[in-house]
Amino acid sequence: MALRLSMDEADFKALVEEIESQEGYRKPIAFGIARVDRGQLNPEKILQATFPVVNWNENFGSAAIFIAALQATGVEVDFSSSEFVYDVKKKFVKNAMNAFTPYLNLAFGDAHKNVQVIKALDWIAQTEKLKKEYRIVFLFEDDNPLSPEAVYLKLYALSTGKAPLRTVNLTGAFGVLENVAWSFGQPLELAWLREHEIEMKLRGEYPLIESVDKFPRFLSHIIPADNTRILDTSKVRMGAQLHPGTTIMPGASYVNFNAGTTGAVMVEGRISSSVVVGRGSDVGGGASILGVLSGTNGNPVSIGENTLLGANSVTGIPLGDGCIVDAGMAILEGTKVGVSATELAKIAEANPKAKLKKAGKEEMVFFKGLELAGLHGIHFRQNSVNGMIQATRSKREIKLNSELH
Repeated sequence: MALRLSMDEADFKALVEEIESQEGYRKPIAFGIARVDRGQLNPEKILQATFPVVNWNENFGSAAIFIAALQATGVEVDFSSSEFVYDVKKKFVKNAMNAFTPYLNLAFGDAHKNVQVIKALDWIAQTEKLKKEYRIVFLFEDDNPLSPEAVYLKLYALSTGKAPLRTVNLTGAFGVLENVAWSFGQPLELAWLREHEIEMKLRGEYPLIESVDKFPRFLSHIIPADNTRILDTSKVRMGAQLHPGTTIMPGASYVNFNAGTTGAVMVEGRISSSVVVGRGSDVGGGASILGVLSGTNGNPVSIGENTLLGANSVTGIPLGDGCIVDAGMAILEGTKVGVSATELAKIAEANPKAKLKKAGKEEMVFFKGLELAGLHGIHFRQNSVNGMIQATRSKREIKLNSELH
């Protein structure tokens, strides 16, 4: 049975309403059609999923059509599960083409991208077999991902900015994905490499292996904004989110998955998973912002706007706007930080809602790093005479060179 022809937009909307009214129907929070790379030895293993279009809490009409196109081929979509994944077949494509009739001639550029996907699949189906290279994925809940396709859909949502950082459930993702060798963006099973090692090396056909990991590189899947620069492809992992204007320098820089920037940022250091860096900030050469698994007691770290992390500094606490951490320093939750009574008054003035210790008769008040977390306008520095780590009111605003971002 084929899905009936949708003659005009009114017919299309009526068809969508009819589909969504069926008993047990659930609108997906995310969906998309992916081309998948399967294992060379075990084709049942999905090594990678490439989504040309990702839908995240949007385009519910297209989702309804896709679900109905599957149902019309006899597929029973399980709405009770957190996700549903199925092979894309020729009959499904034909059904979707029929329903999308009013939009076929309008689908180009930025318009009707899900229709563009179906048109491309229809062309592929007519010129070659679809085989088992294409899969359709629906997420009905943001639960722990159960399939590689679901993991990739969520990584895409983060890297395209459709989902804010730290809002997507990726618990268990490493257990779902395969550890593979990456060669020019293509995943290769390690067992397959071992099986063919002698033959390929004697013929000079052994592939250039760029990395061995469960995650691909950001640039293998994402086209960044025109004014975003990434000077080394290995420095950004899929699932990172880079705001337009961000520059990722080579060397010690790195941006992990579910981490990134919310504005133009200069990155010459490490942004660990779950870390968010604000607009106009500068992560200096070799600086390291700790993630939830590396010394922050599970507390995610945010860096405010126009904040500078000096070269080789380490930060394990959130920082507010206009902060400075001098080069080579480590500010962790338990770090003992001295603040003079005079500087404490200035810091309190810049952070009127903060609950800070009051200065007594002592000239210096001591805080743990965690007690100063998230405050604005603090300059962390080390006294070169006695070695004490001190906090003062920052006297300068950090500004990036606009010509470079």
